[in-house]
Amino acid sequence: MAAATRTLFLSCFHSSGSEVSRQLSLRSRYPSMPRRPRAAVAVEVGDDGGSGADLEAAAGGSSINVPEEEKVAVFAVTGMTCTACAGSVEKAVKRLPGIQEAAVDVLGGRAQVAFYPASVSEEKIRETIEDAGFGAKLIDEEVKEKNILVCRLHIKGMTCTSCTSTVESALQVIAGVQRASVALATEEAEIRYDRRVVTATQLVHAVEESGFEAILVTTGEDRSRIDLKVDGILDERTVVLVKSSVQALPGVEDIKIDTELQKITISYKPDQTGPRDLIEFIESAASGHIAVSIYPEADGREQHRNVEINRYKKSFFWSLMFTVPVFLTSMVFMYIPVLKDGLDKKVINMMSIGELLRWILSTPVQFVIGRKFYTGAYKAIRHGSPNMDVLIALGTNTAYFYSVYSVLRAATSETYMATDFFETSSMLISFIILGKYLEILAKGKTSEAIAKLMDLAPATATVLMFDHEGNVASEKEIDGRLIQKNDVIKVIPGGKVASDGFVIWGQSHVNESMITGESRPVAKKKGDTVIGGTVNENGVLHVRATFVGSESALAQIVRLVESAQMAKAPVQKFADQISKVFVPLVIFLSLLTWLSWFLAGRFHSYPSSWIPSSMDSFQLALQFGISVMVIACPCALGLATPTAVMVATGVGASQGVLIKGGQALESAQKVDCIVFDKTGTLTIGKPIVVNTRLLKNMVLREFYDYVAAAEVNSEHPLGKAIVEHAKKFYSEENHSWPEARDFLSVTGHGVKANISDKSVIVGNKSFMLSLGIDIPVEASEILMEEEDNAQTGIIVAMDQEVVGIIAVSDPIKPNAHEVISYLKSMKVECIMVTGDNWGTAKAIGREVGIENIMAEAKPEHKAEKVKELQLSGKTVGMVGDGINDSPALVAADVGMAIGAGTDVAIEAADIVLMKSNLEDVITAIDLSRKTFFRIRMNYVWALGYNIMGIPIAAGVLFPSTRFRLPPWVAGAAMAASSVSVVCWSLLLRYYKRPLVIQERQT
Repeated sequence: MAAATRTLFLSCFHSSGSEVSRQLSLRSRYPSMPRRPRAAVAVEVGDDGGSGADLEAAAGGSSINVPEEEKVAVFAVTGMTCTACAGSVEKAVKRLPGIQEAAVDVLGGRAQVAFYPASVSEEKIRETIEDAGFGAKLIDEEVKEKNILVCRLHIKGMTCTSCTSTVESALQVIAGVQRASVALATEEAEIRYDRRVVTATQLVHAVEESGFEAILVTTGEDRSRIDLKVDGILDERTVVLVKSSVQALPGVEDIKIDTELQKITISYKPDQTGPRDLIEFIESAASGHIAVSIYPEADGREQHRNVEINRYKKSFFWSLMFTVPVFLTSMVFMYIPVLKDGLDKKVINMMSIGELLRWILSTPVQFVIGRKFYTGAYKAIRHGSPNMDVLIALGTNTAYFYSVYSVLRAATSETYMATDFFETSSMLISFIILGKYLEILAKGKTSEAIAKLMDLAPATATVLMFDHEGNVASEKEIDGRLIQKNDVIKVIPGGKVASDGFVIWGQSHVNESMITGESRPVAKKKGDTVIGGTVNENGVLHVRATFVGSESALAQIVRLVESAQMAKAPVQKFADQISKVFVPLVIFLSLLTWLSWFLAGRFHSYPSSWIPSSMDSFQLALQFGISVMVIACPCALGLATPTAVMVATGVGASQGVLIKGGQALESAQKVDCIVFDKTGTLTIGKPIVVNTRLLKNMVLREFYDYVAAAEVNSEHPLGKAIVEHAKKFYSEENHSWPEARDFLSVTGHGVKANISDKSVIVGNKSFMLSLGIDIPVEASEILMEEEDNAQTGIIVAMDQEVVGIIAVSDPIKPNAHEVISYLKSMKVECIMVTGDNWGTAKAIGREVGIENIMAEAKPEHKAEKVKELQLSGKTVGMVGDGINDSPALVAADVGMAIGAGTDVAIEAADIVLMKSNLEDVITAIDLSRKTFFRIRMNYVWALGYNIMGIPIAAGVLFPSTRFRLPPWVAGAAMAASSVSVVCWSLLLRYYKRPLVIQERQT
């Protein structure tokens, strides 16, 4: 059986059918990218390539640039099941620049790639194979994979996309860093690095060197890590005792003790120990002198955000204490005669009490409360990436130091009347701090979806203790974070399942709608698996924990959403490009504004009546220049995309639509054509036998004995349906079928085997004809009849003669027609591609409303259809659930995998429809369209604000209306623009699915 299968696959992989050698044949199957770096060869070479000797001969023996020597790497590829998968991998690799050749062995699970290291790296090739939906490891360096980690850093001080670019650049130049992504909205960096070359501490140092504060969230190697809080005295003796004792425990990898924070951090192997055992052991080792509990810093991101909120809140209130008196003395008290006379009294020469008070009160605001703007500006300029801090520092310092100059000149003169702008500098800083405070509050709301997901896990759990005879001896309520592998958890009616695991005792129904979307409770009995966070409806269950902590399904979903929020949408590049020149341009415009008004005043280009009585032309020009400098806001531009993407991915996750980053979100909103797989996508995916027609006289049970014996070795859903139907003829649960010899399975066609004294063939019409079996007229008529009824007719032949036809039906999903109809109303073309026969495909198409159909398609045909549609100018989405859909899912602009589908399909997809509902296809497209409407409006607001605000601040309305924008008002507007962009994105939290879905759910 195995030999026959191997022979078949070999014949597909090698035209000669010879034995596969360990060194794969580098024979091209698909057109590849340019084979070698263009700069490497001085003479032009034909398509057929050529050796070094050929090149030298072509050059007539003259000296030429020798092309770089190619390198060959072999990868272990997992997840391939057929030659279509191999072709998908090969095609994906050959799209890369610098690939000479690539060959894939589906049987050995190997891919051999010849490439030029100057153009492409082994890591890039590995990532490309993974992007195609398969697992990949470099065979020569399989150990390397264990050393590649992904760490996260929380970064403080970033204000715009210029800051994120600075941090990314600082990280990417470090040896050992493979990829660095920095998100402004989450204020986090995700770095993929080789721990043999660089450490997480060095990454933190690199960020700090670039001018920002970095806090290590996770090193990537600490998925099984716990932070413990110590209550008691951690003296030197206790520290040494605890550290040496814990390090000796099996499964403990590392321990760090921070005596200042009273914190113990332990990394461990969950298969050998767990947090509860560690706590008990530490308390025992310290002889009861200390008490240990879970550190309250459960969510590091939330804690950092709260610290930052409190810091800005405190800074704002302190600045308010000084700024309000400055504002009152300069803007309000001057109109109250008694107070005005007091403030106008001279202290020294022409310096008044009011001016001196404003100087004294504004100084702490400028240099103490506003210190962060100085440090931020200094670091930004030092690294050649000016940001918002530079604009604020320049604007406020210009106003402050000119005011100091004016006041000091008045103090040394008996005639000079001072004009100060102390209220400008202090109010600017106060409003900007208020804006940052409101911005952080708003940005915190963008992560609420993740918090809600994490809240699904219960806070506590009841653990059962057993005696030596296996009976329950006692039970104990513990913190849900202290659950360990193999713990037995008691789940009462109405309670949440505390951990992923399987039932060892009891019967009940569990509501799994949070994962599957199916509102009907699922029956659970001994041996059935349960998911952490789901709700037990009735009955008591005893569950043995299998996946805890970061290994749980809930934790993996959270990680997927977090990674999606870190990924940048392509449209973000627009903001990144603008940010590179934005601040220098604004500084130039402000200087140009000041110079223009100053020269105009100096040469009397405008009437002197334009100048306010308290100013001269220099002061008027200065005010215009400062207003231009502070009204510009790169923050709003930088936040336009990431905040909307964060909210959208979070909202999508809460509704069962996992969007893998900004790229997928942006592509989904452009989709105008969707290719649907049939089985498991448009249909339920669980076919059943609905009719059997025998063409020869034989007992029906005997007929199914032969058929089931042939199909029992098949993994095809139709084969499984036949076997399940055959079991109904027997009362015993595990009936044994006759032995099948020389079993052969042909994907998408059928199976063949020798059973007892007969040669049995089960499959479709083309399979029968290929084996030389004649199809009787009666059988053809039955097949046509079944196809018209949207049923698949499976032909059974014994000893080269057709003996019967089995009709199998896969029920259409009840909402399929409504979904297709609504997609058409959204101007999305719908196409069905299936491996089933034309008759069944057309019948299904009629029922769901799809006219464009492609039937009898192999996996590679699905991918080719997607490519064909893309070449016609369409943005194609592919919806599928099986392994055979993965090539098409990768080829499509947006691959959408049904959540109940295979792991390979889910890995290959850009969007995962967790609840396996077809309506979620509409949700994904509709949500992406609404998200990008928000992003576009954010850009319109951010750019429009600057396009309109800068000219007004520069005084374009002043000649006609005498309207001038005070710098502190410009600063308030700048702060408000960032807040408004974030709030506009936050409105996505109230996203409602299209009415057709809401009505159905109701």
